[in-house]
Amino acid sequence: MVTSIIRRLFQALFVVLAMTVIVFIGVSVIGNPVDILINPDANQVERARVIAHYGLDEPLWKQYFIFLRGLAQGDFGDSFVYGRPALGLILERLPATLELAIAALGIAIVVGLPLGLYAGLYPSRISSRTIMTGSILGFSLPTFWVGLMLIMIFSVELGWLPTNGRGPTLEFLGGQWSFLTSDGLRHLLLPALNLALFKTSLILRLTRAGVQEVLPQDYIKFARAKGLRERRVIAVHVLKNLMIPVVTIVGLEFGSLIAFSVVTESIFAWPGMGKLIIDSINLLDRPVIVAYLMIMVLLFVVLNFVIDICYTILDPRVRLDSKA
Repeated sequence: MVTSIIRRLFQALFVVLAMTVIVFIGVSVIGNPVDILINPDANQVERARVIAHYGLDEPLWKQYFIFLRGLAQGDFGDSFVYGRPALGLILERLPATLELAIAALGIAIVVGLPLGLYAGLYPSRISSRTIMTGSILGFSLPTFWVGLMLIMIFSVELGWLPTNGRGPTLEFLGGQWSFLTSDGLRHLLLPALNLALFKTSLILRLTRAGVQEVLPQDYIKFARAKGLRERRVIAVHVLKNLMIPVVTIVGLEFGSLIAFSVVTESIFAWPGMGKLIIDSINLLDRPVIVAYLMIMVLLFVVLNFVIDICYTILDPRVRLDSKA
C-alpha cells in the first residue's frame, strides 16, 4: 500500500513536469504581450528596455528553465498588467471560485443523488420519466442562456435576488467568504444554481444507471430474501456499491467546476479566478495565464490521487497495488 502510494506520487510529479513544458510552450507561442504592454509610439530603446525587464529577450528554452526555477520556489513571476505576483492575484480570487464551486457541487449532490435513486428504483413511474426528461434539459440548455434567464426571472422580473457581484463578505481561515452573510448568500444562489445545472443532471443519470445495474445482482436478492428492510437494502447494499462511479464523477467534476466556471463568473460578474483568466487572456498576461493553468494541473492531479484512496475505502476489493 505504502509502496503503491509512493509510486503514484512519482507518477503525479512526472505528469506535473510534463504539463509545465506543454503549458509554457503553448502559452509562449500564442500572441506577443509586447504589442499590448508597449505603446505603439514608443521608440526602439523603450521597447528593448521593457522586453529585457520581463525577460522576453531570452531564448525560449532559457525562459522555461527560469520559469521552472521560479515554480519550484512558488514564484510564477509578476503580472504584466497588475505588476504584482501572479500567484498572489490568483490566490486572492481563489476563495470566490471555491465558494461558488462547493455551493454548485452541494446543490448537484443534494438534488441529483436522491432524484437519481428514486428514478432508478421506480423507473416505470410517470414522475421518474419526468425527472429523466428534466435531466436531458439540464444537459442540453447552454449555461450562458440559463444564466441570463435566471437573471431575467429572479432579478429583473421578480426582484428577489441580485443580478451580479459577490455581496458583503467575512474573513474566515484567511479568506473572504460571502456565504457567511445573508446578503452574500443571496448573491451566491443564482450563479451556484446556474453552475450546478449540468452537474445535477450528470449525477442524476449516473445514479439511476448505477441503481439499475446493482438491483438485479444476487447479493441484493439475497439481502431481501434474508428479510432485511428495503430501506436497509438500499442504504447499505445499493448505495455503497454505486458510490465508486459517483465518487469518481463528483471528484473530477469538482475540479471542472473550478477550472471551467468562466462563463458563469462572467455572466454574474463573480470576482473569481475565471473572470481573472479571461481578462488575462485578452491582455496576454502570460504569468497569470501560466500560473492559473499550473494550479489547475495540480488540482486535477491531487483530485485523482484522492479518488484512488477513496476507492479502497469504499470497496476493499479495489487495491492501489493491483496490477491491472
